[in-house]
Amino acid sequence: MMRKRILVFVTCLFAVFLTACHGSKDVQTFEIPEEFDESKNYEITFWAKNDTNKIQTAVYEKAIEDFQKLYPNITVNMRLYTDYGKIYNDVITNIATDTTPNVCITYPDHIATYLTGNNSVVPLEPLFEHEKYGFGGRALKYEAPTREEMIPEFLDGCIVNGQYYAIPYMRSTEACYINKTYVEKLGYTVPDILTWDFIWEVSEAATKKDGEGNFLLNGQKVLIPFIYKSTDNMMIQMLRQKGYDYSTEDGQILLFNDDTKELLYTVAEHVKTGAFSTFKISSYPANFLNAGQCVFAIDSTAGATWMGMNAPLSDIPADKKVEFETVVRMIPQFEPENPKMISQGPSVCVFNKKDSGEVLASWIFAQYLLTNEVQIGYAKTEGYVPVTLKAQNSEEYQEYVKAAGSDNELHYDVKIAATNLLLGHTGDTFVTPVFNGSASLRDAAGQLIENVAKSVRRKKEVDEKFMEDLFADVTSLYRLDSIQTNPGGQNGGKQKFGELPDASKILLGTLAVTWIGIFMYIFYENRKKKKAN
Repeated sequence: MMRKRILVFVTCLFAVFLTACHGSKDVQTFEIPEEFDESKNYEITFWAKNDTNKIQTAVYEKAIEDFQKLYPNITVNMRLYTDYGKIYNDVITNIATDTTPNVCITYPDHIATYLTGNNSVVPLEPLFEHEKYGFGGRALKYEAPTREEMIPEFLDGCIVNGQYYAIPYMRSTEACYINKTYVEKLGYTVPDILTWDFIWEVSEAATKKDGEGNFLLNGQKVLIPFIYKSTDNMMIQMLRQKGYDYSTEDGQILLFNDDTKELLYTVAEHVKTGAFSTFKISSYPANFLNAGQCVFAIDSTAGATWMGMNAPLSDIPADKKVEFETVVRMIPQFEPENPKMISQGPSVCVFNKKDSGEVLASWIFAQYLLTNEVQIGYAKTEGYVPVTLKAQNSEEYQEYVKAAGSDNELHYDVKIAATNLLLGHTGDTFVTPVFNGSASLRDAAGQLIENVAKSVRRKKEVDEKFMEDLFADVTSLYRLDSIQTNPGGQNGGKQKFGELPDASKILLGTLAVTWIGIFMYIFYENRKKKKAN
């Protein structure tokens, strides 16, 4: 009886071990079928992100409806999320149970982590080039863009570990939304290209108050001259503009250095005077801008419909708004003659499944999101730009851009000004290196600014000792000390290619100890039998 129990225990242990080594699924590498089987029905899931913009939801719904008319054997079930982070967390959870979506709106930083699951995300280069179903494929039932019609800067931002694992869906950058009326009231002129020195100087000038504590600029008790929505982008772009280190392409963390400290000391200086704050500390920049309580508000170009006195999606009551002229500029630069700004925006990846026909159906739908109707329709909702030359150069899109200011809804002038900013500076954009852990590094970059700002507001001394502790705390918080470089490896993070996961190592150790115990038990039982005989 005891031996049977031991055998059952060992069998279960092996099953657990194999699960840990290979994951709960063992999907083979995707191979493109010769033909898409339209006699077979497929049901695929599409996870997308949407906040409160019902127009965007309508674009998705119409895209699915039109697609299913072309491919009645493919049913697309959409699940909407309000946050990219929630999509990321759900995908990570579902990889372990083989319940990932088929198509997912995501970011390359997130994909780098998805790739730690065996063959979980489909590499797309073979599909790009496929004669029938690739870019501009002749067997597709819709007019897809060709490879040449994909904007290269946007497409190359979808490379993870040397391979394309996504296609761009929409692209945005960051913009500085300026209360021009206030800038001129302070005696300044808004330049064509902002510099950090200009931003800081004007922001400091705006902090002056009268004897009753009201700000001279707006006559109110509240004024935050400069508010930044995404402090991770702030730090990353400042480092890039200065030529300072952030990380290597293969994942070496270089953020924590004296150059970063220099930038943080500057931030601390302007937080101390009340000239600068962040979204996480104070709230949405748009709300302050529209209430006449902010001079410079930096946010995504995709958020342009919230910015300005006539913003169609403004969140504040009408009686809180003030009249002012809004102008849009590139984020401030250290070298105006050599501008650099981040390229961001959602991409689309396809997850691997056991049925290659299901994967091909997923790719056919994903590529449908690049058609002119979807691209232009979605781009019109906010300050995004289409990711294809085919859409950007179309007569419909050109007419849309030219009609800027003709109304405060579809053609809202601030929204189209933000759009034109990216259209005119696509070649000045950059993306950060992508590896397993790059999402954590991005969060850490913003956390440095947030912690400095909070500490200054709490009257803490920001000195060398503070910086040392800050670097150590943020490194620990985001577990950056566990990220190792992995040149050429698939996972790009701590776990190197060909190396077992930590859980598998633990189970191997447990298995070894168990076998030793079994042998000791058998040896002990045999000795007892010999003595009995």
